[in-house]
Amino acid sequence: MSATPPEGIVVVVMGVSAVGKSSVASALADALVVPFVDADSLHPPANIAKMEQGRPLDDDDRAPWLDAVAARLAEGRRAEGIVVACSALRRRYRDRLRAGEPAITFVHLTGSAELLTARAAARTGHFMPPTLLRSQLATLEPLGPDEAGVVIDVTASVAEIAETARRWLATRLH
Repeated sequence: MSATPPEGIVVVVMGVSAVGKSSVASALADALVVPFVDADSLHPPANIAKMEQGRPLDDDDRAPWLDAVAARLAEGRRAEGIVVACSALRRRYRDRLRAGEPAITFVHLTGSAELLTARAAARTGHFMPPTLLRSQLATLEPLGPDEAGVVIDVTASVAEIAETARRWLATRLH
């Protein structure tokens, strides 16, 4: 699964916790031959501590994190491109990311609450407890018709999902 991406492609693989953002984004980045960044790695320690305690982040917590993600996206655009795994749950969060890098294309991963709950419960070693999934599902605002992106269900394998995204990107960005 390889392709030559357009120069400076900028993709955010978005969705709630346990939807497979990091796995799909990493596979997609490999397919596009561009760097992958997990936005979770850009959270300040206070955000991670809050989530580990089972407390959802508020917009004040998210602001510096979103700015850091936007900066990485802009760096990727100026370089060879980038794929970032980032929840980007609300329109205003995506707008904040686009303020730093307007050329973002979103790959919105979705799945049933039952599937995601089972996946979250099966995960080990992740700072985001399964109890926060309900909060994320309530917060999620789907992509608007004016937002560049595609919605992909996550019942397929990671490889199939990444290939679906790659094919969609190839038809939209060339």
